Amino acid sequence: QVQLVESGGGSVQAGGSLRLSCAASGRMFSIGDMGWYRQVPGKERELVALSASSGSTNYANFVRGRFTMTRDNAKNTLTLQMNSLKVEDTATYYCYAYGVFHATTRTFQNWGQGTLVTVSE
Repeated sequence: QVQLVESGGGSVQAGGSLRLSCAASGRMFSIGDMGWYRQVPGKERELVALSASSGSTNYANFVRGRFTMTRDNAKNTLTLQMNSLKVEDTATYYCYAYGVFHATTRTFQNWGQGTLVTVSE
């Protein structure tokens, strides 16, 4: 079992910054893709940024230049530095990880519990 625990959400005024963190824990696993998604009530969950096993990172157009994601493979952690926040960035942010358990062919695809980010005018 792999668990993802997020932290760092909260409320901020437009133009401000927040930093989200995600830590993966468990036994005998390796993470391939890891990233952040977000969702607002009534809408589908959407990709914010994804770090692939190849080392590349892709950002959604609506956050490019404002958000920076950093991954630490040794610690299985992921951070999302969010700058120049806009009201429309208000959402619940979810950490995501896809990987494999060692010495098996079993894969996992897990989500964190979500952390709420609220941006006010």
